[in-house]
Amino acid sequence: MGRVIIIVGNSGVGKTTLARALSEVGSFATGLEEPGEHPFQELFSKDLQRYSLANQVDYLLYRAEQEQAIRASGRTGLLDGGLEMDYYVFTRLFRERGYLAEEECHLCDRLYALFRVLLPFPDAVIRLTAPLEVIAERYTRRGRILDIAELKDLARIESLIDEWLAGIGSTPIIVVDASQDDFCSEAKLEALLQDLIEVLKIEGIDGLHGPRDVAQGG
Repeated sequence: MGRVIIIVGNSGVGKTTLARALSEVGSFATGLEEPGEHPFQELFSKDLQRYSLANQVDYLLYRAEQEQAIRASGRTGLLDGGLEMDYYVFTRLFRERGYLAEEECHLCDRLYALFRVLLPFPDAVIRLTAPLEVIAERYTRRGRILDIAELKDLARIESLIDEWLAGIGSTPIIVVDASQDDFCSEAKLEALLQDLIEVLKIEGIDGLHGPRDVAQGG
């Protein structure tokens, strides 16, 4: 069975950037967010209450499908955010913002619980950190047409991530300082690869050689 590593952090901090950079030096399989592949994303941006549940269920399904594909491949894979970010962070954020009713959140609870019965919890977590002002600048710079978070949400997203990570138990967490734009430099990527080898207790990362695979949802 393949291994799953999730890269978590605030919107715009550099999760996808790191996943792509690591996959180039380590030939990991990857499961990226790919906002354009979510049919309810644009509808959600135009009508938050009407399409929030459909959009959230779509994201949870998509992430679970990516995990399943990586596990089935037998390789080590990276997800930028992943199922836990969409459940523990964005489902809660949308409930607080009034986009999801309590009953709709209960449906997401049941769906997430089922996925975690069927799929093992990720083998390791990479936590990207940076000051909020740096995150806000990067968030603005990336300029996505469609985004499920807003600039005003960044502080709350950061606290929701910390609350979730405080309770995950024995899963290894590697903290990466993404304050500077060189956090994906060759030297830092090599050091991070060594950290992953150590926390996963293997002699090398599965799939360090050969073409990069992409795990798609759906």
